[in-house]
Amino acid sequence: MAQISVNNLTFCYEGSFDNVFENMSFSIDTDWKLGFIGRNGKGKTTFLNLLLGKYEYTGLITASTVFDYFPYRIKEEYWDCPAAEFVEEWKAGAEQWRIMCELNKLGMDGEILYRPFGTLSFGERAKIMLAVLFSGENDFLLIDEPTNHLDQKSRETVEAYLAGKKGFILVSHDRGFLDACIDHVLVLNRHSIEVQAGNFSSWWENKSRKDAFARTENEKHRKEIAKLKAASGRARQWAEKNESTKIGFDPLKEPDRPTRAYIGAKTKKMQSRVTQIENRIGKEIEEKEGLLQDVECPADLKIMPLGHFKQKLVAACQYGLQYKGAGKPLFENLNFEICQGDRVFLNGANGCGKSSLIKAILQRAAQEEEKGRMPAAEKGSLTLASGLVISYINQDTSFLHGSVKEFCKGKNLEESLFCAILRQLDMERVQFDKDMADFSEGQKKKALIAASLLTPAHLYIWDEPLNYIDVFSRMQIEKLLLEYRPTMLAVEHDAKFRERIATKTVEWR
Repeated sequence: MAQISVNNLTFCYEGSFDNVFENMSFSIDTDWKLGFIGRNGKGKTTFLNLLLGKYEYTGLITASTVFDYFPYRIKEEYWDCPAAEFVEEWKAGAEQWRIMCELNKLGMDGEILYRPFGTLSFGERAKIMLAVLFSGENDFLLIDEPTNHLDQKSRETVEAYLAGKKGFILVSHDRGFLDACIDHVLVLNRHSIEVQAGNFSSWWENKSRKDAFARTENEKHRKEIAKLKAASGRARQWAEKNESTKIGFDPLKEPDRPTRAYIGAKTKKMQSRVTQIENRIGKEIEEKEGLLQDVECPADLKIMPLGHFKQKLVAACQYGLQYKGAGKPLFENLNFEICQGDRVFLNGANGCGKSSLIKAILQRAAQEEEKGRMPAAEKGSLTLASGLVISYINQDTSFLHGSVKEFCKGKNLEESLFCAILRQLDMERVQFDKDMADFSEGQKKKALIAASLLTPAHLYIWDEPLNYIDVFSRMQIEKLLLEYRPTMLAVEHDAKFRERIATKTVEWR
């Protein structure tokens, strides 16, 4: 067992005004299964890249281990080649028999290494990369969000695989996945960093208790400060009143009245008391300032669903799709309906046709946002209520580019409200001046979510909205959907999110 020590780490991207990390120090063991938790934009991927030596920094990182990173970069020329031809470029010295052993643990046949990489599903590509990653010995592995775009079955396979491994940092926002895979957490709080034994749920329980205690103590401080300010005001008022009695005093005419010296001494004593109270107030405020610095206080989000004159908005009866030239239907005999207030989740393996069904509904509603119409033949019936307004979140974010102002203009959104929602989702204001193409994947997803929340609609269709979204924002969105109960059709592989939100689930067989 070795240690990785970080001492006084400070890092800032060139041209940026704010440090990503400042005087950060901690230590971790290389045999831990470490979950890395934090808000989008807090620097999780940046820290992994610092371990890999990609950026210059101040401070010290000491480690006696070799690092390797998931996901590997896929070059353009790789797409038409089998993985067997380029895995050694990913991991020097990688032996194919070891990779095949790891693939077997992931429930995959070794022949997948000899199929063109571009023909593989997201899940198959991820499993090959993980097999290559773990085919070495004594490496400390940096695994950055391995479950994005994976269906439930693939997630469960990867979850069981990682649960049997050790010696890695895992970045993930899936609470159930983290609970199954890790034994320690590394958390980037708002103003501090902490390392703690346990999984996500145990850390969250401890954090909730700590936050509740901090809020209680903060409230006590507020009440104490209010009392001190009131006492300070009374004492200052008495001192000023006493001081005014010295004016116009004639000792010959008023021999029984206290002398100016006596009044001055009494006033000085009162003013001294005021100063002491104000000093105490200052100390109380200083003590209070540190209490809530790491407390998560997510803002309440809002959504503006529209009511429709029909109760039933979408109905599918024995519905199926078959792409032209395909030997068999993509799916068939699908039956479901979406009524007002329903939150329907589509659940099935990658490639079973969930996104194709969404595309068919969008085309039927004349709101297709992608190029061209879907080249597929339909069977059965798919009917939509007339005049249906849909707000859509695409799982693809590659089309986002240009300024926030241009994006809002193109979507007919109020820019100030759009930015306000992004701030509520904890995106820093400095991001608003960037080209949206330079946003992180999590920030791009938040932009799409903010745009959807600002769009009044009868039906909200969200296709994998939570990929790359941090756990705190997921909880905000959960609270929003449970409070406002918009009518939804969604695809989401985060099992905990789906269990909490769905009123109906359509299972693909």
